[in-house]
Amino acid sequence: MSTLTLPRALHTGPHSGTGTAAAARRRTTRRLGPGRPIRGSAAIGLLTLLVVWSVGSLTGFIDTRTLSAPWTVVTTAGDLIADGRLQTNLAVSAQRAFLGLLIGIAVGTALALVSGLSRIGEAFIDGPVQVKRAIPSLALLPLLILWLGIGEPMKVVTITLGVAVPVYIHTHNGLRTIDARYVELAETVGLSRWGFVTRVILPGALPGFLLGLRFAVTAAWLSLVVVEQINGTAGIGYMMELARTYGQTEIIVVGLVLYGVLGYGSDAVVRLVQRRALSWRRTLAD
Repeated sequence: MSTLTLPRALHTGPHSGTGTAAAARRRTTRRLGPGRPIRGSAAIGLLTLLVVWSVGSLTGFIDTRTLSAPWTVVTTAGDLIADGRLQTNLAVSAQRAFLGLLIGIAVGTALALVSGLSRIGEAFIDGPVQVKRAIPSLALLPLLILWLGIGEPMKVVTITLGVAVPVYIHTHNGLRTIDARYVELAETVGLSRWGFVTRVILPGALPGFLLGLRFAVTAAWLSLVVVEQINGTAGIGYMMELARTYGQTEIIVVGLVLYGVLGYGSDAVVRLVQRRALSWRRTLAD
């Protein structure tokens, strides 16, 4: 009787085929994907921009009357810190941004859950939110000023509107794109409504929520830039507007750099949370 010759992979153990397939996938990902992660890659572009800025200022290619040199910005920031103006204005701006961000996240998430889990809720909520998405929050400023005045409520509401929409859009999309087989499985095992929400809905919507949160953090700082320049009495935007009145370019650049650092830092924190919370996913970024 003849003997069948089995493939080599079948002789090496029950898990060797899986290991071989995984190794093949890793090789394919390295060959066709973007390559291995580069340590400190996030800083490369920023350092390049700083070098170009510095060289341009030294050679006179960049007029310092138009854009202050980096060392002038650093010196000005030190002076603002020394007299306490930078800390005071930063504290006011951070309070406005975080308050609007927290309220916007809560509102956007709540609306997404109601709309995503109920057809009736979607009928009442999704249309108005989509219309709001087509209208920039800044276009609502004249109306918000008429309704709320030019005080803190108007500023916080403007930031909240800018935050709530991206959180709603991406969380709602995450809910609607959950695989229907998970719903069928939940019904098969007899999960309660609360168990279905906590074990299927919330984990399934988490990637969309975190993506919306990245957009929301950026939107919060963008909205803050504008509202603080509308008859403000404190904040980074007020400091920049006052500097514009007196032609102090270096203070304006300090404010821009500070906004950039705050926005980039906030996004980095959300990306870190995203990587930790979604560590089970294998993506090209890995």
